[in-house]
Amino acid sequence: MGKNKLKRFAENSTFPHVFQPRMEFPMPDHPLKGKWQTDFFKNSHPLTLELGCGRAEYTVGLSAIFPARNFIGIDWKGARIWRGAKTTLDNGQTNTAFLRIMIGTIAAFFSKEDQIKDLWITFPDPQPRDSREHKRLTSPEFLERYRSFADADCVVHLKTDSHPLYAYTLEVVRAQGLSVLAATDDLYASDLVDEVLSIKTTYEKIWLAQGDKICYLRFKLS
Repeated sequence: MGKNKLKRFAENSTFPHVFQPRMEFPMPDHPLKGKWQTDFFKNSHPLTLELGCGRAEYTVGLSAIFPARNFIGIDWKGARIWRGAKTTLDNGQTNTAFLRIMIGTIAAFFSKEDQIKDLWITFPDPQPRDSREHKRLTSPEFLERYRSFADADCVVHLKTDSHPLYAYTLEVVRAQGLSVLAATDDLYASDLVDEVLSIKTTYEKIWLAQGDKICYLRFKLS
């Protein structure tokens, strides 16, 4: 492991808004489950989660646009989380937190009391093999997990460069009878682009420079 990664891992442990619980199976409920607003953010603002946040460009960008909301970036890669955590700390964005966990354990960290209104899934691993469908973050199994803790009116946002994942998710959403609020397989050629959807991740910029098209899907979780 490179020295830079080791340095970032060490610095993560000093950040007051980064949580790195020890992974156990089954995962016990976290002390902040159902208490993120009262015990950490110290307010009653609704919560948005960015799943598989990577460098957390959306957690950083959204928390700056919406200071009256709370945001948590979630990923297993500690060196990537470091970037978003350091940026928000340096900027004084106190409406952010970061959680280094495997997303399969997410139900141990949140409950209905946390008022989760939005889930952002930004450029997840598309898990293209059929045998790994259950690992897709928009699979029926994961959608059911999200329903166990998110608000009934929670909105899911998927932004991806994978057209097969986009098509798969749209099929799942329609099969479950969920409301599609927006859908396009070429976001930047659509009329959907606004201040929020203009936020770009590091890899998204690379894909766009290569001429790739970005897909976006927004739907109600229930």
